[in-house]
Amino acid sequence: MTELNNAIGFPLLSLLIFLPLAGAVAMAIFIPSNQEKLLKVCALALTLGIFLISLLLYHHFDISTHEMQFVERLPWIESFGISYYLGIDGISLLLILLTTLITPICILCSWEHIKDKVKAYLCLFLFLETGMLGVFMALDFFLFYVFWEVMLIPMFFIIGVWGGERRLYAAIKFFLFTFLGSLFMLIGIITLYYAHGEMTGVYTMNVIELVKSPVSHDLQFWIFLAFFLGFAIKVPMFPFHTWLPDAHVEAPTAGSVILAGILLKMGTYGFIRFSIPLLPNASIQLAPFIIAISLVAILYGAWLSLNQRDMKKLVAYSSVSHMGFVMLGMFLLNMEGLKGSVLQMINHGVSTSGLFLIVGILYERRHTRMIDAYGGVIKRMPLYVLLTFIIILSSFGLPATNGFVGELHVLIGAYRSNPLFALIVVGGVILGAAYLLWMFQRVMLAKESRKENGDLLEINFREIVTIVPIIILIFWIGLYPDPFIEIIEPPVEHILSQLSNHVTIAVK
Repeated sequence: MTELNNAIGFPLLSLLIFLPLAGAVAMAIFIPSNQEKLLKVCALALTLGIFLISLLLYHHFDISTHEMQFVERLPWIESFGISYYLGIDGISLLLILLTTLITPICILCSWEHIKDKVKAYLCLFLFLETGMLGVFMALDFFLFYVFWEVMLIPMFFIIGVWGGERRLYAAIKFFLFTFLGSLFMLIGIITLYYAHGEMTGVYTMNVIELVKSPVSHDLQFWIFLAFFLGFAIKVPMFPFHTWLPDAHVEAPTAGSVILAGILLKMGTYGFIRFSIPLLPNASIQLAPFIIAISLVAILYGAWLSLNQRDMKKLVAYSSVSHMGFVMLGMFLLNMEGLKGSVLQMINHGVSTSGLFLIVGILYERRHTRMIDAYGGVIKRMPLYVLLTFIIILSSFGLPATNGFVGELHVLIGAYRSNPLFALIVVGGVILGAAYLLWMFQRVMLAKESRKENGDLLEINFREIVTIVPIIILIFWIGLYPDPFIEIIEPPVEHILSQLSNHVTIAVK
């Protein structure tokens, strides 16, 4: 990894990171708690403005290079080699754009549903956006860890205060799992810091400098395992996934959307940004192990989804399966697999966010997520059912939708590595279609057997606005994926070339 000069000569990354935090502070100080509508309008306007500012990154981004762009670097704790160091490549760019798009959707989908402590809720979401964006921009390990930990606090309260009946249990479980993983990751970072310093004489947290001089093979193995625990719990990978269904089921709709859409991607981003480039030998050595548990996750998550009665829990377990696709593609360590992995990060964020939105719309009307509590919804909400059907098709990867493009890349990469892997991938896709279409049939198309469903109201304008961006991305990526692939290819090619170079040196 290297860097280019800032394309616009302005600290745009810092603006994007700290603008939501500044907005949260301003709202907390200057707007009274009883001005709920004003608070919502301000939060929505601010997050939409942040999204529009983030589009400047895309406008000025050079897609022909793998180098870090929009770089900002200032000395911070110089005695420890720590600096305020930001930059992005194509992988970061797509995740940043996804984050800035999903956040205003979360604000909008909470408009009627959140009625208590509205100011605190909105401020926490803005604080959360700061943490998420910082994770995707940080090029200093200490700075990355600060943003990584900052993100836990607002999510803990969003689940624990505005969640369901078992919200405290789910929030504490989420916090303990992810915090424990973070501690192992911190141990790995400190070990890498001192090992690199002893080897080169330069003690630094600069990720780009650390990549240039990998530590010894034996030490890579142990550092990789420390990173693995931190990132795998966040993904979450099987068997570290048990916190996820509880968190999703108990979180408010917006909490589930941001959790599925963005927070899970921090784990996969950690692997592709840090584990593979910094620890190339260990990545290759442990790739078969990660491929194996990813294949198990694909089938296990799909099978559990097939047996759920709660729609939200079904979608939660589907994330275990879909993130298995992401991890499989990544650790195939070939071009098709790695491109498919990054695409699936984006696709999962789009499609699964959409699934949680449509479940939330029904829940707000009937206050139940049980599949057998519904039936015949198409008679009352035909437009809603049409939008739901499109999102379901994208989630299991029907051609012409976004899911197909990513799954096809992973499938090709899997076949090139081992045809048996490809067969298991196909099995996961089939199971995905089965549990999603079966849910759709029972909820939307089955006979209307409960009188409560006769009062269901059609999807309203606000709810349509939350879903339309999801639908646009589903067909944009599905029908014309080239702009996304062009952004992804240079950093993916560079990661693979670095991997090959370092391993060749190690063998010699």
